[in-house]
Amino acid sequence: MLVSGSHWEQWHGAYEDPTSSLNRRLALVQRRVRAGLDEAPDGPVRLISMCAGQGRDVIGVLSDHPRARDVRACLVELDPGLAVDARRSAFHAGLSGVMVIQGDGSTTSAYDGAVPADVVLVCGVFGNISESDVATTILELPRLAAPGATVVWTRHRRPPDLTPTIRRWFIEAGFEEVAFDTVDGSVMAVGTNRLVRAPAPFRAAQQMFTFVGDGSGTHI
Repeated sequence: MLVSGSHWEQWHGAYEDPTSSLNRRLALVQRRVRAGLDEAPDGPVRLISMCAGQGRDVIGVLSDHPRARDVRACLVELDPGLAVDARRSAFHAGLSGVMVIQGDGSTTSAYDGAVPADVVLVCGVFGNISESDVATTILELPRLAAPGATVVWTRHRRPPDLTPTIRRWFIEAGFEEVAFDTVDGSVMAVGTNRLVRAPAPFRAAQQMFTFVGDGSGTHI
């Protein structure tokens, strides 16, 4: 078991329980990431993951995906313990193309050199930031994404449920909806969108959001 001391590390411990709703959400996210990799253009594939935690969303897919050698993944995680866990998992899976950065995933500068990305993960983020920051982040995504990129995101559906608004914001930002999956027995949801407009130029040093979750599991 990889989990140790911080609030966020303890929260990630639910992944170890195969019956947990977090584990079921992970399966849905991995399914959508796998499909995004399947549909990516031939040749090198870039992937970025914001607030990547232990990297399970990505490493669990790349460990047996036929295109793993094509993928250059940038996983950004602020919590030092989780970042160590992610590096260890990538190493044991033999994934030399996975780079784990211990840093602030809320600023676009964290992804400089790793974008435009063909697959973008914004999982475990939207439930931990303000509504206005969710909107700001979505508007910034076309600057991080390659043409036709797949974006996978998560958010809880607790009242007042923001997911219908988030889905609309993605459409307005130039993304078509590929899927919206709900997690059985929970309020969790997984959204998948594809960029159908022309990407915008990358801008460094743009603050997309401020993380307000404390790792207690209240926000997902």
